[in-house]
Amino acid sequence: MKNYKMRKSMLLLICYFSFFPLSVFTQSSETSLANKPFNLTGEHSSETQYFVLESKLFTLAPTGKRVSTDVFKLRLKYEQDNYTCVQFTIKLGKAKEISIPALENYSYTFFNGLDEQNQVFGINHNKFENLKDQNGNVIPQDKMYHVYNAFIDFHAFCNVFPFPTSEGKGVQDLTRIGQKIIHASANSQPPTNLGSNIAEGSFFKNGEITLEFKGLGVVNKKTCALLGIDSGESSFKMIMNLSPEIKITTVGSSHYFGDIYKDLSTNWVKKVTFNEIVVNETTMPMPPNKIHSVVERNILIQNVSRKIFYNF
Repeated sequence: MKNYKMRKSMLLLICYFSFFPLSVFTQSSETSLANKPFNLTGEHSSETQYFVLESKLFTLAPTGKRVSTDVFKLRLKYEQDNYTCVQFTIKLGKAKEISIPALENYSYTFFNGLDEQNQVFGINHNKFENLKDQNGNVIPQDKMYHVYNAFIDFHAFCNVFPFPTSEGKGVQDLTRIGQKIIHASANSQPPTNLGSNIAEGSFFKNGEITLEFKGLGVVNKKTCALLGIDSGESSFKMIMNLSPEIKITTVGSSHYFGDIYKDLSTNWVKKVTFNEIVVNETTMPMPPNKIHSVVERNILIQNVSRKIFYNF
């Protein structure tokens, strides 16, 4: 009799959960999470951080086939409010990976915006003029710009988009999952002139940048806010002085988009995935006069341990 009553109770319990499917309870949990307020504005912790940025630059044929691949790798350490480039390496096409000695142990303090010398994020433009690789070869000017741009990409995704803005329209306005805003940096036009090689008048103009609180994720066992970024329709102009008599101008369009994983406990960015499509036209004073190209960029930024950083 006792066993009969137990079986009957279990049967009723099974029927109860059959009548109220699991999706009801899952939906309730998801609804609760969607309505939960989050604070994404805190300052990051003061511990030393180690970052590795890898940027892959693919040149595409009209058929869409990738015809060449360049790889730029930045190892950046944060310690006591300063960033230090421990090493920067490049791999152009099928050549071997080589380092850039002039950037080893280059330290600076991040500045959000333009500094007194009109330099973005306090990155010294002079450091990127006439760069040479470890074999003493001068790095081509178009590749040199991508070396500089690795620093700009890092700070945009790790120090600007995931942190509050003084003028509003920043991550402080994202308090619930699913919210999206037009970011304060939308339609901004920072200068991109680098010393005497890339002339004044060069710029990158952002489109209508949107920032979205997409949800939560886990990176290296850390719970992170997942932030989506989309540049909208961006454009640029690059004026390169090959010599006092020869000037090359490149104009084009860009669309970049990606995801930022911000650690909710330390407020440091743990991971960034970022893609960009660039279409451009280069005008030269000699035949063929105009060259068209399509470039795809894939960037991965990882916040790693000290051991991994020095053995990456």
